[in-house]
Amino acid sequence: RLSDKLVFGNYPELYHLSDPHEKESYLRELVNTYLLKDILAFENIRNPKKLRDLLILLAWQTGSEVSLDKLGKQLGMSKNTVDRYLDLLSKVFVIHAKGGFSSNLRKEVVKSKRWYFWDNGIRNALIGDFRPITVRNDRGALWEQYFINERFKYLGYSGRFVESYFWRTYDQQEIDLVEVEQEAIQAFECKWKKAAARMPVAFANAYPEATFEVVHPGNYEDFLT
Repeated sequence: RLSDKLVFGNYPELYHLSDPHEKESYLRELVNTYLLKDILAFENIRNPKKLRDLLILLAWQTGSEVSLDKLGKQLGMSKNTVDRYLDLLSKVFVIHAKGGFSSNLRKEVVKSKRWYFWDNGIRNALIGDFRPITVRNDRGALWEQYFINERFKYLGYSGRFVESYFWRTYDQQEIDLVEVEQEAIQAFECKWKKAAARMPVAFANAYPEATFEVVHPGNYEDFLT
């Protein structure tokens, strides 16, 4: 069911629906009622369209570094308002962020954040795209988001306290997920298709004790059990 989960997400109610159109309808209704009514009413948000527009912008940039200034300019809002909306959406478990990992090397990116949706189905409902994963240009981003979310859940269920980051340098060396558990560092690169990959040279030099894994649909369950 992996391909189905990448498109429609993990809401339990979807397991009772076999028709893709019924799944689409459920997710669209969930977005319109939960996101645009319950949350907005509870927090007394005066401009619900701006909040939805913010979510759509984030959906198109899933797993990418996002500038608050740029989002504010695109939405016609202040940086502080964008930050407040992001904080609200994080508190109600719609989105979450990963910061940049660094040991204070000058060329490492640390100020940016990458934003992810907790559920792939909500993300796809916001942009109105429920096409099969095999024909999508964004399948890499959907796969990365899904694995990061499931890994987070697994660690939580296991009672482990792990700090999670992304890693990138200004010369574009990067790693999708870096986990720090006490002094142990584990790095993951997410690939939709099984492929060989090496730990970036700058990361290997800075963190020689770190482990590195390439995660793909053929082996991802090894890291969730």
